[in-house]
Amino acid sequence: MTSDLLAPLDLAFWNIESAEHPMHLAALGVFTANSPTAGAHAAELLATRAAAVPALRMRIRDVWFPDVRLPLAFGGATREPVADFEPFDHVRLHAPTVDFHTVAGRLMERPLERGRPPWEAHVLPGEDGTSFAVLFKFHHALADGLRALTLAAAVMDPIDMPAPRPRPAEPPRGLLDVRKLPDLVRGTLSDLGRALDIGASVARTTLDASLGARSPAALTSGASGTRRTAGVLVDLDDVHRIRKTVGGTVNDVLIAVVAGALRRWLDERGDGSEGVAPRALIPVSKRRPRTAHPQGNRLSGYLMKLPVDDPDPLRRLRTVRAAMDRNKEAGPNRGAGAVALLADHVLPLGHRLGGPLVSQAARLWFDILVTSVPLPSLGLRLGGCPLAEIYPLAPLAHGQSLAVAVSTYRGSVHYGLVADGEAVPDLERLSAAVTREVRELLVACEV
Repeated sequence: MTSDLLAPLDLAFWNIESAEHPMHLAALGVFTANSPTAGAHAAELLATRAAAVPALRMRIRDVWFPDVRLPLAFGGATREPVADFEPFDHVRLHAPTVDFHTVAGRLMERPLERGRPPWEAHVLPGEDGTSFAVLFKFHHALADGLRALTLAAAVMDPIDMPAPRPRPAEPPRGLLDVRKLPDLVRGTLSDLGRALDIGASVARTTLDASLGARSPAALTSGASGTRRTAGVLVDLDDVHRIRKTVGGTVNDVLIAVVAGALRRWLDERGDGSEGVAPRALIPVSKRRPRTAHPQGNRLSGYLMKLPVDDPDPLRRLRTVRAAMDRNKEAGPNRGAGAVALLADHVLPLGHRLGGPLVSQAARLWFDILVTSVPLPSLGLRLGGCPLAEIYPLAPLAHGQSLAVAVSTYRGSVHYGLVADGEAVPDLERLSAAVTREVRELLVACEV
């Protein structure tokens, strides 16, 4: 595998990282152990298999000097293979624990080492010997949710999956034919016009979403650099019963559950939910699950106000459904979510110089991330041990204290919550509120 230039959005994720806001996404998988040594065996398997996955051997190298082969890469970064790759630098076996999420929270605090391939797998044996967990961490510059899923699946036990549809061969990013320079200049001017259009759309949508909205302080506290994680299991059949009663999509129900849970949590902790309508960024993948896309990120997104202040659970769901319908009608290339597309119109040096400023600006256009990561319906195994639970974990943007990620797997919905440990010390209370909100929606649907 040869080196290639990071795509603009990957480069943006690489440059907005800070010590308090590491830009890795993760998943905490809980496996049923078939022996007391299943965790140690899993660590050995992960290291052995990782060595055979080319994408896991790739590091990201900053480009600080002009290169005749990469004339537009100054200030950018390349993805390149590591000749002396050592998988046990990335796969770590920890001491037995009784609480996987407590350990995962501490591990989520630590940025990935930037001088080597930006991923880790932490194996956490259960103290009772009946289970173990694996925390997979991937830098967002390496993968979006679907790409991270592909990489994680590559080190699991083999399963029969449909072959991905091939894509036409693409030249390495960054190579320039000087004969095409006039076309490049014209394309750059066209890109500038497109960027201005996208920027105007982002500004309009962000302003509309901000009018009349109150963001709770608990979601926008200063960063402490600490992390807590929690997981919630919801029966997928219950979600379908709610959807069939009210209409819309499963995702509409899952977002509405987040709005209702936030309402309960804010009221219980004394912050109050009156007038609260936090702006949620809903990422939209532009990657097809069965298509062999290149590495990196293919994302846009939607922006919506969560109806936290509405006391009626069914009305909250209808509000979410209407907002998502409007977003889908407009499409993922417009609105605040399209800010990701702006990255394609910025030269690498602009990403390098503007990264810290962009990271500070996230708070201006959304308050909370609510993302969905699809998983295959087939059961996954590691060393013959079945995957019983899987909690996706998203990074926290600057100025935000909570991120919610959701996956459905084998009849259950798995909510993964990541919070700033000092701003949200009662994350377990929010987890309980998710479960109660589903019950309330079920009761409301039966009336």
